[in-house]
Amino acid sequence: MPPGELVRAVEQVHDGGSPMSMHIARKVVNYIQRMKKVKSELDVLSKREQEILALLAKGYLYKEIGDQLGITTGTVRVHLHTVYEKLHVSSRTEAVVKFLGKND
Repeated sequence: MPPGELVRAVEQVHDGGSPMSMHIARKVVNYIQRMKKVKSELDVLSKREQEILALLAKGYLYKEIGDQLGITTGTVRVHLHTVYEKLHVSSRTEAVVKFLGKND
């Protein structure tokens, strides 16, 4: 970085700014856009479906999820099948990845 740019960046930081390169700015914008997309996809899930997915993301087994929520294992499976359809995924791993916002 040329000395003049470095001085301007230090002055920006001193004034409360946060300078960043175009490359980093692009990454930040892309990340925010991905997070908005994931959030909007998760908005289609019911509260119960989100609860089940959150427990699944924590590593709970279907039986443990059922016990935790007071529903049968079969009901957990039905809810997860609906989650897979709504999120356009085919496995619990894909659903959890989407839920955690780590998909591309």
